[in-house]
Amino acid sequence: MKDISVVRIYIKEGDKFEGHGLMHEIFEFLHDQHKVHGVTVFRGIAGFGAQGAVHSADLLRVAVHLPLVLEFFDEPATIDAILPRLQKMVPPGHIIRWQAQCNCD
Repeated sequence: MKDISVVRIYIKEGDKFEGHGLMHEIFEFLHDQHKVHGVTVFRGIAGFGAQGAVHSADLLRVAVHLPLVLEFFDEPATIDAILPRLQKMVPPGHIIRWQAQCNCD
């Protein structure tokens, strides 16, 4: 078994970073620049944040800002190296990290 760090990032559709879609910017950063393992993006059907504003998918809304969760894992040293950049991209309190084990090669 190998020790890894797992990271989960909570954002919304429509969130931006430097004028670009935040999800796309994070995904490119993780894939193209750091080649982390196991990146997955989940799209929620409903959610609310600290301010309590509910975002949900329904037929009456044209523009929906549904919750997105990006999750990935890699060696702890790799995660340590990329977290400072991610913390500049994502609002405070929207990134969580925990240790796990993987039967990766």
